Amino acid sequence: MRFLELECPPLSKILRTVAFVYPFIFDNIPLFYRLFFCFGEDCTWNDAIAGYFYHLFFALLTGFLFASHLPERLAPGRFDYIGHSHQLFHICAVVGTHFQLEAVLCDLHLRRDWLSTHAPASIFTHTFATLSTALLGNLVLIAFFTVTLLRSSVTTTILQSTLSEVERHKDK
Repeated sequence: MRFLELECPPLSKILRTVAFVYPFIFDNIPLFYRLFFCFGEDCTWNDAIAGYFYHLFFALLTGFLFASHLPERLAPGRFDYIGHSHQLFHICAVVGTHFQLEAVLCDLHLRRDWLSTHAPASIFTHTFATLSTALLGNLVLIAFFTVTLLRSSVTTTILQSTLSEVERHKDK
């Protein structure tokens, strides 16, 4: 499967959607926990909550625009240059990110006293260990995919040949 978009468009759409939905859900687990399960004096609802809800609204709107291809589906040809769903998708993503960052800053400002008494102390070694673990994980992934790519006979042929030689190899 070299060009997944051409060979199996529905699978391609599903994989691209999962590539955006999974990190969104993973990144927002603390927010979902706070909004849906955290009650009491440790989890105060403050002015930042509205910003989080705006963020979630724009995230859902972004996903809807990505999946539905509106408005160009309703009026083909009228939204080719301005108002295309892909453009609206990016605008909603940026606005949602803006609301998320504003809510985080507001939350940090309003909960500073509580966070300073309940959060673990920042230690350089913890920060360095986290950074090193992330870097090592990325290097392992890069090495794994590089080795896999170089071991593939088709890929090796493509990397070492001209396009006409690759086409002749496929025909055999």
